[in-house]
Amino acid sequence: MAEETKKPASEETTPATTQEVVVSDVPVPEKESTPQSEPVPVPETPEKSAVPVPEETEAATVTEKAPVTESASFKEESNKVEELPNPEQKALAELKQLVQDALNKHEFTAPPPPPPVKEEEKKPEAEAAEPVAAAVAEEEKKEESEPSTDAAPAETPAIAEPVKEEPPVPAAVVEEKKETPPVVVEEKKEIPPVVVEEKKETPPPADEEDGSKAVEEIKETIVEVTATSTAPVEETAVPAEEVPATEEDVAPEEVSIWGIPLLADERSDVILLKFLRARDFKVKEAFAMLKSVVAWRKEFNIDELLEEDLSGLGLEKVVYNHGVDKEGHPVCYNAFGAFQDNELYQNTFADKEKMNKFLRWRIQFMEKSIRNLDFSPDGICTFVQVIDLKNSPGLYLYKKELRQATNRALQLLQDNYPEFVAKQVFINVPWWYPAYYRMINALFTTRTKSKFVFAGASRSAETLFKYIVPEQVPVQYGGLSREGEQEFTIADPATEDTVKPASKHTIEFPVTEKSNLVWEARVVGWDVCYGAEFVPSAEGGYTIIVEKSRKIAAANETVITNNYTAPEAGKVVLTFDNQTSKRKKLVYRSKTKPSD
Repeated sequence: MAEETKKPASEETTPATTQEVVVSDVPVPEKESTPQSEPVPVPETPEKSAVPVPEETEAATVTEKAPVTESASFKEESNKVEELPNPEQKALAELKQLVQDALNKHEFTAPPPPPPVKEEEKKPEAEAAEPVAAAVAEEEKKEESEPSTDAAPAETPAIAEPVKEEPPVPAAVVEEKKETPPVVVEEKKEIPPVVVEEKKETPPPADEEDGSKAVEEIKETIVEVTATSTAPVEETAVPAEEVPATEEDVAPEEVSIWGIPLLADERSDVILLKFLRARDFKVKEAFAMLKSVVAWRKEFNIDELLEEDLSGLGLEKVVYNHGVDKEGHPVCYNAFGAFQDNELYQNTFADKEKMNKFLRWRIQFMEKSIRNLDFSPDGICTFVQVIDLKNSPGLYLYKKELRQATNRALQLLQDNYPEFVAKQVFINVPWWYPAYYRMINALFTTRTKSKFVFAGASRSAETLFKYIVPEQVPVQYGGLSREGEQEFTIADPATEDTVKPASKHTIEFPVTEKSNLVWEARVVGWDVCYGAEFVPSAEGGYTIIVEKSRKIAAANETVITNNYTAPEAGKVVLTFDNQTSKRKKLVYRSKTKPSD
């Protein structure tokens, strides 16, 4: 029997402190590529995300013959509070307190304050008000300058002169002052009618002493009236300052995000940790992001969007979920090359209405996918993203509508869905990628770049197999998973092997008498010869050819499935003859069924 390559159940990862990315078969450009102003479409990432390039690409000469480098990539942190470092536990507690206070004050659902008026807008209003104010002032001056039939306003200060203890005022002046009170009453409205009555009851002085007494009496009257008139004003002002906007005690508001009520249970802690990690555990920034996301969800009508019927757009092959990785993360595939279909492109991006519908469909897809995650502390609450760049660069660079729509969708996903990506695997990476990296590498944090894995066309399947078992990988990406009813399911494990250059590789399946052996196999990229035969265990038995050896071209990349009912005990031998100078990735599986 051929020797089978044993693969671990999950790839070894080094601690997160060593941040690198996997570089696999990214071809070196033959000439300098013209930098592009727009990024290639990349699915949602919690931080700033465009299509990055590994840091090692520029330093190392990567060819198609280079093996897949080992990854010291991003390792997900625990969501169990008791396992968090003390600073992170403290940050989580502070954020929960801020959220609780906001819920108590109904800050999440309160309407936003009106936008402040800009100074440039205030200036025209002030300039327009200046002529009006000048006209009013001029009118007041005219009114003051007009002569009064009762008494001139200028004579009013004569009443206050005795306060300065000046010589007594002659009787003639006092007699004129008898006519003054009506003017004082008009200008100083606060003087009640009592003042006028007292002034009128004051007899005209017969001599200087009587005149001074009258003036003193007027002085006392004015002082008393002023004191009594100001008292009500103070009493009126006090209630205005002492009456606060008291609110009755109300129950805290209930706010849910992705179907999880905030602070309701431990699942809420997992949600809050996503915001903290997206903001490097800066509590205030994480809280601000949370409030922004809640407000956006309300504005975008997420609850109504979930019930909206957006089927029939033909986008099922552009973005779709398929299987899980070796750690149980759901895998989301993004194949923008599907937009090479002109009919699909026009149906999706022909006008603004269709572009908005595509955007709503993409957000709805994300929301429905999130609802299938497990937000318990030990659950799976992130995705693995696979981005197929095959045929997409040309589309993206020359199709303005696609570029605008995907950029807008990516921005919304980045701003409102933090820390939902465990790993991003870029496959079929084109030749221009290293040059593009030199432009955008500085845009990404170490945490973001540690989630990226890159592979050229000849290493895409092998790279995917590092994170996803072959039986879970779609057939178009080198795996065994196909649509429709098949002999094998994802429950039937597959084996990975390698066919060396310029050599034959055989696989043997032992069978018992009258048993039915079923197998399927594929070589990634094929371009090898394949055949099958039955060899009996008994000496002198004849070898039976099950499948005649034939060459399977790369264009016929498919999965071979066959079965054989053994007439006696023996073995079925599969032969793969690789006459090329490249090693080939082989995956296969088998099972035995009782014969009818």
